[in-house]
Amino acid sequence: MDETTVLPQRIRLVLLSGVSGSGKSIALNALEDAGYYCVDNLPPQLVDQLLVVAAQAGHARVGIAMDVRSAEGLGQLPALTQRLRQRCDLHFIYLDCATDMLVQRFSETRRAHPLTARGLASAEPNQTLPFSAPALIEAIELERELLAPIARLGLHIDTSGLRPAQLRSWVRQAVGVGAAQLTLLFESFAFKRGVALDADFVFDVRMLPNPHYDPSLRGLTGRDAPVADYLRSQAAVMRMLEDITGFLRKWLPAMA
Repeated sequence: MDETTVLPQRIRLVLLSGVSGSGKSIALNALEDAGYYCVDNLPPQLVDQLLVVAAQAGHARVGIAMDVRSAEGLGQLPALTQRLRQRCDLHFIYLDCATDMLVQRFSETRRAHPLTARGLASAEPNQTLPFSAPALIEAIELERELLAPIARLGLHIDTSGLRPAQLRSWVRQAVGVGAAQLTLLFESFAFKRGVALDADFVFDVRMLPNPHYDPSLRGLTGRDAPVADYLRSQAAVMRMLEDITGFLRKWLPAMA
């Protein structure tokens, strides 16, 4: 896409970068959940081509993450972002994190830093980690040096004290997306067949009146109006429904 290329539609574009371990995957997933077409670790040289393809496919929102693995092309980003602002609604987000927190995160996940994996920092394995702490810190500082030219191209977020849910919320706010939409699936089951394995909440209602024991309703299901009418006529059912509804209204928003 050169200076004269016109996209089929104006795209809302989020470019995401930052140090390894700062939460780029979490941020990119938040964009994807918000309806963005997302690509991870795309070299800056390919951004133009991706936007053309995305626009032709009808994607109005695109999220792209790029990191030090594309170091050879990161020097193009300042000029690229300046040019893209003329053709896209562009947001640039840079994620950073304190070095001690990054060391802790790499220790917990037991993953090697990209620069140690590429042999750009002197990693000497020890018995507990896939890299030594000095080599990891060396890699983190080298990465910061390589990313310094792009660190202030847009919004700068320090994720040191952020939980994943907080980072997702910050990213949504940064790009003008409201609270995440929850998808709810309600499932009834018989305990004799086992509890639904993928359930987040299980409510045991075996103490409530059971329409199965009404001969006129036994052949029906919960989708049938007579069964619904029967349940609505039971005071205990309505009290239970009120309690469950109150619980879900209070706590479901925290799961967004």
